[in-house]
Amino acid sequence: MARIAVAATAPFGADTLARLAERHDIAYLLTRPDRPQGRGRKVAAPPAKEIAERLGIEVRQPERLDDFQPSVETVVAVAYGVLIPDPVLERALWLNVHPSLLPRWRGAAPVERGLMAGDRETGVTIIKLVPELDAGPVAAQECFAVGEDDDAGAVYARAAEVSVPLVGRALEGAELREQEGEPTYADKITAADRELDWSRPARELHDRIRALSPHIGARGEIDGHRAIVWRSRLRDGELELLEVQPEGGRRMTYDEFLRGRC
Repeated sequence: MARIAVAATAPFGADTLARLAERHDIAYLLTRPDRPQGRGRKVAAPPAKEIAERLGIEVRQPERLDDFQPSVETVVAVAYGVLIPDPVLERALWLNVHPSLLPRWRGAAPVERGLMAGDRETGVTIIKLVPELDAGPVAAQECFAVGEDDDAGAVYARAAEVSVPLVGRALEGAELREQEGEPTYADKITAADRELDWSRPARELHDRIRALSPHIGARGEIDGHRAIVWRSRLRDGELELLEVQPEGGRRMTYDEFLRGRC
């Protein structure tokens, strides 16, 4: 069993951390400091920290990484959200778990951008971290199919599951190979990305809705009321809304929403 550190912050990193801990000796979790979150701006721990504390894993939360000493041979970074300074990259082998088939969808939102683009296949790539964004050599990679109604939550869950054996292969000394093909980039999701334009094709709208579910949410005006759309499906080529959340309200089925408007 390899002794490694894990650098993770977001829910995908937390899920992967929990799965890695079943097979590897985790020396510590490197994560971002607690920050104010939500409407109330209460200070809260990152999701990965909550998992680490539940599992009894040491947590390290430096404000800056300039002087960080890994103290292990290998650090597995997954949804950490911080660029690793060049000198720190040289102090250990840094492996990155990236939920796409690199070089497709380098960047911050590979799952969301892939779903918005209508990709029917994605995967996980384990790379050695280098200074250039998501451009390091590949240690392991595996693809999987994306269903027509799979949302970002489902894809991230599948990616976390696939990640664990791939990390194992990388730790066993898999031969590194350069990425092949033309890179595409997955920019961060913006407020504009969340807006639904009902004049767009049904397929495009459905892909946008599932790309932003279950954590971000696509937004639009429905019967004159602003709402978040969480789930939809295509039926005979038409978009059918399934779950919405009126502004300031709770999530509900679309049928409930319509009854409330009567």
